[in-house]
Amino acid sequence: MKPSERRKARRLAVQAIYSWQLSGNAIADVELNILTEQETKGVDVDYFRELFVGVANNASQLDDAIKPWLDRSVEEVDPVAKAVLRLGAFELIHRKDVPYKVVINESIELAKAFGAEDAHKFVNGALDKLAASR
Repeated sequence: MKPSERRKARRLAVQAIYSWQLSGNAIADVELNILTEQETKGVDVDYFRELFVGVANNASQLDDAIKPWLDRSVEEVDPVAKAVLRLGAFELIHRKDVPYKVVINESIELAKAFGAEDAHKFVNGALDKLAASR
């Protein structure tokens, strides 16, 4: 498996998490929509599913894990940054096979791609502290 296939899976997962957070639609509906509406060539679809479903099913646990490292409540975090933080936290907690530096770097890149101007700094700070606490 190429690293780029996982990078693309993370990218789709952030979009799915964001959509799920805002719409409140069923996980299966959001997943189907993403997989039919987005380009999936070169995407590790199984990894996408694991990430998205894992985040959606464990959102409150992930929020509890990142809460101590935030300068505001989880509810006040921008929805894009929250999606990236949840994804990063999921990988740090549940995917021990992925080096924490990879998780943090990928999360920073996702925050730069989708988030507000300084979202990547916020994401980096919170996930770095979470990784150090584990």
